[in-house]
Amino acid sequence: MKNSVSVKAATLNLLDFKSVPVRTFWITSISFFMCFFAWFGIIPFMPDVVKDLGLTPDQKWNSIILAVSGTVFARLLIGKLCDKYGPRTCYTWLLVLGAIPVILCGFVQTPLQFLICRLLIGFIGASFVITQVHTSLMFAPNVVGTANATSAGWGNLGGGANRLGMPFIAALVIGLGVAQSDAWRYSIIIAGVICLLMGVVYYFFTQDTPEGNFKDLRASGEKVSTKKDQVGFLEVIKDYRIWILFLVYAACFGIELTVYGTMDDYLQNTFHLERLTAGNIVLSFALMNIFARTLGGYFGDKFGKLKGLRGRVLFLSFILALQGIMLVTFSGITSIILGILFLILFSLSVQMAEGATFSVVPFINKKAIGSVSGIVGAGGNVGAFFAALLLKSKSAIAEKAAIVANQGLGVDVIKAAQSTASSQAVSSGYLLIGCMVMVTAILALAIRFSTENEDVMVENKNVYLDDLVPIKIKTKG
Repeated sequence: MKNSVSVKAATLNLLDFKSVPVRTFWITSISFFMCFFAWFGIIPFMPDVVKDLGLTPDQKWNSIILAVSGTVFARLLIGKLCDKYGPRTCYTWLLVLGAIPVILCGFVQTPLQFLICRLLIGFIGASFVITQVHTSLMFAPNVVGTANATSAGWGNLGGGANRLGMPFIAALVIGLGVAQSDAWRYSIIIAGVICLLMGVVYYFFTQDTPEGNFKDLRASGEKVSTKKDQVGFLEVIKDYRIWILFLVYAACFGIELTVYGTMDDYLQNTFHLERLTAGNIVLSFALMNIFARTLGGYFGDKFGKLKGLRGRVLFLSFILALQGIMLVTFSGITSIILGILFLILFSLSVQMAEGATFSVVPFINKKAIGSVSGIVGAGGNVGAFFAALLLKSKSAIAEKAAIVANQGLGVDVIKAAQSTASSQAVSSGYLLIGCMVMVTAILALAIRFSTENEDVMVENKNVYLDDLVPIKIKTKG
């Protein structure tokens, strides 16, 4: 194999567009951004969708759950496919095929059709895994945490930018003569078309590694570090550290998704804010991805230089525990000023925890970066799925009890009682989730690395992934 030291980027020089790693960084980040933009693009239009399609409250909640459910299976699968076919081919097909349900969502006429599209659209959430695999292959370990965290943070930004971008697109199409009631349909179709075009860009302007594409390298006799016969998927999943990171990512990214999806209503019900004001606060929460996730990766790299691989784990545990504390504190606040302050602190810590997680992932098994990234990435959506189920069940029970208790007192009284009941239910849910996050932070300390890996990291701060040795896992029998 060619010497990777000469071609992998050891710095993240964002303006060096002639560099293959930097060019790939930009394209994969923009593609990730567009996938998340399309994935959550319907959120600003949900009141219009509910009115247009006649969605019930249960169907609205189900659309949130389905949107993250499909991603679980897609992330598990895409990681292994990246190891086999390379991130360039996988991303191209994901963008092209993923654009189809996004576009079709603009044509739905029934609640069932909408729910099916939301399930299928969730598959483009697997874009995160490919982005992490691609940057891991392009950047040296001394900067891979920062590169992974920055690309992921800027990609995640698409999940918040849609709150500005989608209404802007809707305003444009309305200005062109489209009826306001149909603006949400045209907007989501346009987002799908952009994803489709990004698939073309990805195919022609990126490559799998700094040395070239997997297919070309194998054809020329070069060995690819992720070659299938080097490590089997069953061997990969025996590593207990992967499953701890699976839970860790469920506790950070999964909770961010859930909080992001429920915070609008919570702010309105708890602090009696207008819908627009609540939406803008949540938007600022999402926009922190511009820098917060990068900080997590950056400090992961810094602690790695100071304390080796163990240092990365220690920082991850610390920032995850801080995230849990912030959410627990926020859940009991009734002052809007304190609420916004702790929401900002929660946002900062949860996104830093996500970056810190993927500053550890590339060092778990260098022969199966895609599989490891896919499993850990899927953890985020599993966390979002169960957290959403928890909040949905608590809120539904509380609201039904409020309706029964206030029956016959008038519509306004019942609505006020429902809002109060929902606020209290979600608040208790946030408290429980925050406590679970803190437990997961303690569990993260169980992640260990082989003595060989720790020694290599201490001896050479710019060590490359090919120098790392997977830790041996003892199995019974």
